[in-house]
Amino acid sequence: MTSDISRAISSTAYSAYEKRLLKEVASMPVPHHVAIIMDGNRRYAQEFRLLVAEGHEKGREKLEQILEWCMEIGVRMLTVYAFSTENVGRDKDEVDTLMRMFIQNFNRLAEEERVHKHRIRVRVLGRRDILPDDLKEAIRRAEERTKEYDQYFFNIALGYGGREEIIQAIRRIAEKVEHGEMPANAITERTFTEFLYTKDMPDPDLVLRTSGEERVSNFLLWQLAYSELYFSDVYWPGFRKIDFLRAVRSYQMRKRRFGT
Repeated sequence: MTSDISRAISSTAYSAYEKRLLKEVASMPVPHHVAIIMDGNRRYAQEFRLLVAEGHEKGREKLEQILEWCMEIGVRMLTVYAFSTENVGRDKDEVDTLMRMFIQNFNRLAEEERVHKHRIRVRVLGRRDILPDDLKEAIRRAEERTKEYDQYFFNIALGYGGREEIIQAIRRIAEKVEHGEMPANAITERTFTEFLYTKDMPDPDLVLRTSGEERVSNFLLWQLAYSELYFSDVYWPGFRKIDFLRAVRSYQMRKRRFGT
């Protein structure tokens, strides 16, 4: 009985704090574009004695919530780091599980009522040539079904590596210069950006990483040059709404500087 009362009090206090925090965040300008390094699925599974696949499933469920939280406070663009080029080298069973999960998720996004109701455009950033054909087809369906939407933007970095993105851009520019299609003195930051996966997207205002690691892990290296960074100690599946709101509030309390 005592433990039930304690849990009830704790739940009430959490709910009150969440509402107060939400009101505070909503009273100030929110970031237009939030990018998230979703880290900690495997460690969460280990800590709670779950299968690795269950940890990834919990992470997928958390992403569903994050999308809702972003729309609730008015964040128009969300970009998440789902699978890096380095992740290809993980245990085959784990990679296969992730690929199946991605296929299910993109098929779900193509049909999901929420996506169409809120006009959420779905896009994938990364190397599709390293992905299975059935996943590429699921991605194509989700992107095709939402390509005209412009209310919210949901970008998934899949088969993505920041350095590789930059190298590919350099190669494409070099080919244009070599073939006389572009003079070398026309290469600027603006023109370089046109050769990136994110060519028609604004740079992220806030880059958030979970799990306590304080590094960017080859994510949006060019794009985050002036982003505000926020690191949370919480594993991704355990990331709560108050953790998200705290990250946004931290961003709001900072004075952004575009330079040193």
